[in-house]
Amino acid sequence: MRLFERSYHLAMLVTLIAAARSSPLLDTRFGDDRPLDAAGWEEARRAAPALLPLAAADLRYCSPTPRSRQTGEVLGLSPLTQVALRDCDMGRWHGLTLAQVTAAEPAAVNVWLTDPHAAPHGGESLVAFVSRIGGWLDTRPVGRDGHVVAVAESSVIRAAMLYALKAPPHSYWRTEVHPLSVVSLAGGRGDWSLRLG
Repeated sequence: MRLFERSYHLAMLVTLIAAARSSPLLDTRFGDDRPLDAAGWEEARRAAPALLPLAAADLRYCSPTPRSRQTGEVLGLSPLTQVALRDCDMGRWHGLTLAQVTAAEPAAVNVWLTDPHAAPHGGESLVAFVSRIGGWLDTRPVGRDGHVVAVAESSVIRAAMLYALKAPPHSYWRTEVHPLSVVSLAGGRGDWSLRLG
């Protein structure tokens, strides 16, 4: 047990913060690149005092979306944009809501939800998306006891959790990450643990 505690203590820590919201839930769009809405700004401002200590991290990043960058700024992180932390490429569904896509292409949506290797929208499959986010995690340039913070889309955080836990792909659809949620992963290079609290 002591060996486990020692290695866990010396692991790199990656703290992921879900971006504040940019729209009401029912208007959430694939590849949403809108800035924070008024409610999102207010939620981020209220969360800032509790999350301010994260600004002391060795490296501070954000997804390339406006709302991720703005959330990071409101939280005092001054994050660097990481293209690798972009949302899943949804191809021709980019900018549409799930309701719109389901009405237009119900069979394609069913394939997308049931086959993690499929990309009926012409973009990135779920498996490819999780692999890309896992690759980003595994290549952070800090050593043991280093701390990385990143503000990202909820989907990116779900993918990171899936990769860390080596969970089956369908687990992605059973994971919820709300705006301004905080998730920490400890470890490095394919050997990650989920850290709560």
